[in-house]
Amino acid sequence: MNQESPFKGRTGLARVWNALFYSIDGLKAAIRHEDAFRQELLLTLVCIPLALWLEPDAIGRALMIAVLFLVLIVELINSAIEAVVDRVSLENHHLAKRAKDIGSAAVLLSLINVVVVWGVVLSV
Repeated sequence: MNQESPFKGRTGLARVWNALFYSIDGLKAAIRHEDAFRQELLLTLVCIPLALWLEPDAIGRALMIAVLFLVLIVELINSAIEAVVDRVSLENHHLAKRAKDIGSAAVLLSLINVVVVWGVVLSV
C-alpha cells in the first residue's frame, strides 16, 4: 500500500507552483506562531542594511548576509521538528526532549556562526 502524500504525484511546473505556495504558507505560519523566528527575522532585517553600510568586499558582504539567512533556515527546521514532536505527543519523553534540544542547539550554532563570520569579515 502506498502511504505517500497524494500531492507527490505532481510534476513539472505544477509541482514548482504548488511548492511556492506551500513555502509561503510555511513562512506565514512561522511569522504568526514562532517568536524566535520573528526575532531572528528582525535581526536579519536590521543586519542586512548594516552589512551593506559597513562596505566589506563583495564576498564578505555575501557571507555576512548568507549566515543571517542560515539562521532563519535552521530556525524553520527547528520549528518544524518541534511541531512534529508536539503533534506526535505532548507528554514528556526523553526522545522528544532530545529532538527539541538538538534542534535548539543547531539554532545556537547558527547564531554563533553569525558572530564568527561577521567578526572575521569585519576584522580583515
